[in-house]
Amino acid sequence: MNTIRLGKRTDETTPLIKDFVPLAGLEDLVFGAWDPIYDDGYESALKAGVLNKDSHLEPIKDFLSSIQPMKASFSTRYVKKLDGPHKKSGNKREQAEELRQDIRRFKEENGCDRLVMIWCGSTEIFLRPGPSHETLESFEKAMDEDDESIAPSMLYAYAAIMEGVPYANGAPNLSADIPVLEQLAVERGVPIGGKDFKTGQTLMKTILAPGFKTRMLGLSGWFSTNILGNRDGEVLDDPESFKTKEESKLSVLEQILQPDMYPKLYGDMYHKVRINYYPPRGDNKEGWDNIDIFGWLGYPMQIKIDFLCRDSILAAPIVLDLALFLDLAMRSGLAGIQEWLSFYFKSPQVAPGLYPEHDIFIQHWKLKNTLRWLMKEDMLTHLGVEYYD
Repeated sequence: MNTIRLGKRTDETTPLIKDFVPLAGLEDLVFGAWDPIYDDGYESALKAGVLNKDSHLEPIKDFLSSIQPMKASFSTRYVKKLDGPHKKSGNKREQAEELRQDIRRFKEENGCDRLVMIWCGSTEIFLRPGPSHETLESFEKAMDEDDESIAPSMLYAYAAIMEGVPYANGAPNLSADIPVLEQLAVERGVPIGGKDFKTGQTLMKTILAPGFKTRMLGLSGWFSTNILGNRDGEVLDDPESFKTKEESKLSVLEQILQPDMYPKLYGDMYHKVRINYYPPRGDNKEGWDNIDIFGWLGYPMQIKIDFLCRDSILAAPIVLDLALFLDLAMRSGLAGIQEWLSFYFKSPQVAPGLYPEHDIFIQHWKLKNTLRWLMKEDMLTHLGVEYYD
């Protein structure tokens, strides 16, 4: 988290966000997880190969080893390239009730006052909202009948909301962004948000595309391809899981550039996204972009990007920020969809009928203005006329 400006530029008042709003302290956090694989936090971190064993993992080995996963609600029907023996049994309603019991037990055993749940699980297959997602009655009936329209991530979202726990979805799959859970979150006073952590290639798109649009530079095409070798890459090697991710990635440019409003600049834009599983790369994802733009009198230009990034290193701070901000939202009485947290997501969850704001600079402005509003400080407009009176 960075700083936040209060008042005029001449006031030179820019506290750190953590000093401006009453966030929970890192020393007060306790971590828990569900996983279909038995590995504790330390074993899981070793296998992931993201952090250096000697300098980063060994000093906190005891802490990481103490994080023992609870049995997961998991099915290979929804994630086909991954499996494990550490799973719950019973129908979906029974599994949801077990998740609720897990939440209550974790809270009691760890002496927690409040909880937050972040879905960091693998991308599930592509699903569309349907009749079972409309009302609480239809949703619970579908759980009782093991209806395939109810994915495991929805069970976690349902359990969290029913237990009064804020929930955010870090993957692109359908989860809490269905009518029944959005309404349930409002009724029970629970903040929710999502979806799909904005880390590598899409982060670059939400930085560059607003610049093109601001300067009215046209876009002929944007070709994106990724190679990654972690578990996320393996899961996305399945066409049904990739379809979910593709939908999330493709929506960004259209919303930012608004081709219907600027047809001569963006009406014929070609946007293609590829993801390739390449095990030797591990967590060090590489994203290539070829961008064909044009300027005055239609003269073409090109931009090439080769982003050699570390997927988990970019995502981990997002998870922590979201946990702290969702807890703040809960304590501040903010219920339902938290659009002000769009800054962290590829496919921001918004109110029905409202288009999402993908421009990262507008998202950041929205986030900071929400914090100012919560703390009863003046929101910034950057008009600046007061400096010239």
